[in-house]
Amino acid sequence: MSGHSKWKNIMHKKGKTDAQRAKLFTKVGREIATIVKQGGPDPAANPRLKDAIAKAKANNVPNDNIDRIIKKASGGGDNVEYIDITYEGYGPGGVAVLVETLTDNRNRTAADVRHAFDKFGAGLGTTGSVGWQFEKRGVIVIPAEDVDEDKLMEDVFDANADDYSLEEDVFEILTGPDTLGAVRDELEKRGYALESAEVEQLPSNYVDLENEEDISRMQKLLEVLEDSDDVQNVWHNWGNAPEE
Repeated sequence: MSGHSKWKNIMHKKGKTDAQRAKLFTKVGREIATIVKQGGPDPAANPRLKDAIAKAKANNVPNDNIDRIIKKASGGGDNVEYIDITYEGYGPGGVAVLVETLTDNRNRTAADVRHAFDKFGAGLGTTGSVGWQFEKRGVIVIPAEDVDEDKLMEDVFDANADDYSLEEDVFEILTGPDTLGAVRDELEKRGYALESAEVEQLPSNYVDLENEEDISRMQKLLEVLEDSDDVQNVWHNWGNAPEE
């Protein structure tokens, strides 16, 4: 994941320790298994699965792990049913936070998320209280080194992407959430090395935290939320969040 990307900087990413990588593999595996059960094990016929596999590979999940998860989910070896629930709330200083979860126990997950917000944030909100500040978009990140911007611009729009920008040392290409896979495939076909390609929740505005106590509490809130196996993604609009 890009450490210099504007969008990546406001999304609290998983760390690099073995324990954190293992937790990331668990989350990605849960997502793939759920998608297989909903749409089948063939990536050619299940675009969401194709996107999830690409995401897994971008996060260095081994191919053997991916194949094993798909086989287990399609063969009935995994009988756990997960439901996706998004929680909305505010962190310290009015930072908006979206928490996307996949859980087999709604009550457990709700209690864990509420506890995190009560302890480190301003509390959970009702559905829609925060979501209006975010827009779901496909985001493709390409390292800028050795890339001709004029050629990239031509290829990006030929691939039917919505827009692109240069953010320090990476290009960021925006797509619709449903067209991410097609744009990604076309750019890869044209020889571009993609750093990541994911559907993200992009904030329409940002909140900067200046108070040290607010900064500390916000960091702890994100850490506690992402430490939960049930939490898939945490999105926020903390504008001056420290880079990892």
